[in-house]
Amino acid sequence: MQFAECVMQRYATKKFDGRTVPEAKVNELLELVRFAPSALNLQPWKIKVIADRATKEALRPASNDQEQITTCSHLLVFCADADYDSLNKRLGELMKKNHVPADVIKMVTGMAAGFVAGMSPEQRAAWSQAQTYLALGNALNGAKSLGFDSCPMGGFNPKEYSRILKIPAHLTPVMLCPIGYAADTPGPKIRYSRDEIVF
Repeated sequence: MQFAECVMQRYATKKFDGRTVPEAKVNELLELVRFAPSALNLQPWKIKVIADRATKEALRPASNDQEQITTCSHLLVFCADADYDSLNKRLGELMKKNHVPADVIKMVTGMAAGFVAGMSPEQRAAWSQAQTYLALGNALNGAKSLGFDSCPMGGFNPKEYSRILKIPAHLTPVMLCPIGYAADTPGPKIRYSRDEIVF
């Protein structure tokens, strides 16, 4: 499927039919997410993948009782990571492992450290959240390209998700992406005209 087809056919699925997406396909999707862009390549996100029904049922009340949570095949919980000391250290190690010259590693990690040095904790959290949306975009269009459906969801209680899933304190759940096979029918795409979004 061409990218333009993915964009035009993708929609926010309101109900899935309960069929399981094969693990091989889920892994393909996670590979597409893994290659999402991020500023300075810090990749400040983690994804919790939920497949078992009991956990999805426990999460549904913390998700405004939306049925996508329990009818989907897998639930992807996108978490923003604001621990920039660890992110920058990890990036340096990754670059070294990939034989990036030491002077380039020093330059990039130095830029990253300087970039976040003046940020408040709230600004770091907001910046990580914005970066995480880039990864979510790959998941949404990637799912359609692989033959299944998805739904971006922000209507949930992050604190309850963190408690139920025992998510580490430095990670904040920011978006949900249930995936599976649609049991509903998409309506027409209603979007502003190009003239209304380009100025």
